[in-house]
Amino acid sequence: MKKFFLLFMGMVMVLASCNKDDDQIKNGPTPDPDPVAQDVTVQNFMWQAMNLWYFWQADVPDLADDRFSTNAEYTAFLESFTDPENFYYSICNNHRRIVGSQAAVDRFSFEEENYTDLVNSLAGVSKSNGLEFGLVRFSGSDDIFGYVQYILPGSDASTKDIQRGDIFLRVDGVQLNINNYINLLFGDNDTYELSIAHIEGNTVVDDNRTVSLTKVENQVEDPILISETLDVNGTKVAYLMYNRFLSNFDEELNAAFAQFVADGATELVLDLRYNPGGSVNTSRLLASMIYGTNTNEVYIRQRWNDKIQAQLSDDFLTDYFASSTGSSPINTLNLSRVFVLATGSSASASELVMNGLAPYVNVIHIGETTSGKNEFSITLVDDPGNSFIYNSNREGNINPNNSWGLQPLVGRNENADGFYDYTSGLSPDIELAEDLSNLGVLGNVDEPLLARALQEITGVSAKQDFSVQMKAESFTTSRVQTPIKDNMWLDKPLPTNISIQ
Repeated sequence: MKKFFLLFMGMVMVLASCNKDDDQIKNGPTPDPDPVAQDVTVQNFMWQAMNLWYFWQADVPDLADDRFSTNAEYTAFLESFTDPENFYYSICNNHRRIVGSQAAVDRFSFEEENYTDLVNSLAGVSKSNGLEFGLVRFSGSDDIFGYVQYILPGSDASTKDIQRGDIFLRVDGVQLNINNYINLLFGDNDTYELSIAHIEGNTVVDDNRTVSLTKVENQVEDPILISETLDVNGTKVAYLMYNRFLSNFDEELNAAFAQFVADGATELVLDLRYNPGGSVNTSRLLASMIYGTNTNEVYIRQRWNDKIQAQLSDDFLTDYFASSTGSSPINTLNLSRVFVLATGSSASASELVMNGLAPYVNVIHIGETTSGKNEFSITLVDDPGNSFIYNSNREGNINPNNSWGLQPLVGRNENADGFYDYTSGLSPDIELAEDLSNLGVLGNVDEPLLARALQEITGVSAKQDFSVQMKAESFTTSRVQTPIKDNMWLDKPLPTNISIQ
């Protein structure tokens, strides 16, 4: 009996051990949720994708490869978050959404419940009335007002009595404030009515008139707002106001530089004051149009998290100046200096151009300190067969039960000198803020920021007064409230053999 009892106990221990092994996480650090648990499809996708790609994966305890010892533990963790949006930000590295501070390490990762909206936005397609504006908070009050920065040609706003420099106080008769502006300006209301005002001295004065605007589906933004060659005291100065880095307008951008070359431009004023960023590759093409097409000179180098970095070749990690857009030869001005108009609304790919050119070109920055976004992102969807990377040719492979898309920060760019540390922004060489009482007409030689650049180019002191009465200090802009926000994305094809393990 004693031997039989010992044999029985031994079998129980073996069975218990087998059951325990069944619950262990197999095949390395990739856990699987319990299939009979509550639906955690979205949370599981988010964790798997972020564990692989997130730049700060090693710094987030809940994304650690050894965070969960069993699948049951992993499942319980996913189930503890019923809201996928909250779950996503909980595994970002001190995201501003969580800590409520601009001091957060990760200020820019975001998500979109419908990845199609995200993808369309990356191409410059959205629902919009064409009004681009900044929002300013009244001193000592929760009330805010908006000011028009520019209007998209061919949009609904372009047909209405509203223009750059106009102020608006109310939406549908309701005073804008810090608590209602999202719903009033960026909510589901396709049509709204703005109460227009203007600036007198340091006071906002109501005009007692309104303008009705309607958002239109599939509004396409041409990022080239102004492209012209100015003749300033005999010097041909190219002026380009470029408001997003959108790869589907690369040929138009190259054509603009072809015209600059044909016009004999020897100087360039690149206006990025409202440009929140976009395509990394488009920034490389623009830099090549400015500086040159030497494909042996380094534009930028990428740095990913350790598990991704180890799987990428030096050739993939290094981007050189370009000689072609992919469809046509680059038209370049071959400049040794460039004047860049940039402000706190200039971010990501705008800053990347400035930093990438700095080792080769004298970049003269006029304006204000930039946003300080030096990381890039990629679009991730629930397609584990493609390492979660969105590919338009694999729409049929994306989980039909999960439409969420992620745009997390996955890497950082450094220039040829190895410099990348500008999270506090790039400081101006010549500081000059926009003045709400005198925004000027974009592209006009008397517009303050452009006039200041032209003064540097000609060496002739203008009679113009550059003092600022009411500084345009917007806490957010209409462009930042779009799905792509102030994002910079890597759009070069990633290797297809990235290991999820």
